[in-house]
Amino acid sequence: MSDFLELLKAWGPYGAFLVALIDGAGLPNPGGPDYLLLFLGWKSPDSAYWSAAAAIAGSLLGMMFLFWLARLGGEKYLNKHASGPRAMRFRRWFDRYGLVTVFIPALVPLVPLPMKVFVLSAGALGVKPLTFLLTVAIGRVPRYFGLAWVGQSLSADPRGWIQAHKWDFAIAAAVLVVFSFVLVKLAERYRARRTID
Repeated sequence: MSDFLELLKAWGPYGAFLVALIDGAGLPNPGGPDYLLLFLGWKSPDSAYWSAAAAIAGSLLGMMFLFWLARLGGEKYLNKHASGPRAMRFRRWFDRYGLVTVFIPALVPLVPLPMKVFVLSAGALGVKPLTFLLTVAIGRVPRYFGLAWVGQSLSADPRGWIQAHKWDFAIAAAVLVVFSFVLVKLAERYRARRTID
């Protein structure tokens, strides 16, 4: 596995595309696109944004593949591939909050949510493909370009740069938490309004 990760690093943007494709399709992957983008931005700052663009393309393709598998298989496919107690809890979250459950883990790197269950739910339960694709893209674009920028910024003096920007990271994390909370509350309000109507 470590040899494969080293190969992906050597491939640069092509490696970023491949690992994001694997990740988007819900398969286990070596290190994940987040780590790879940081590494590539650090080692090859000139191609950092190409790597981010490639990762976005790979992630969208992988997720659309998983989305269409679920769309074609319907709820039967969903029940087969996401039926454990934990998966059922996340499916209930999707029923309650809709595409917010796709957007937040697409945007926020530190949210420990299994994106696969939400993608399968979106496909099997009839979300429009374009709506799903736009939701994922709106999350992935700032995340992957942001990681590429951080990696690129680390290339000169990693420790000094992190030290100089530690409060920026703390503020950004707080903003993301508040933003996610607001989105969840808006989704709840929208669902309650639809139930009344």
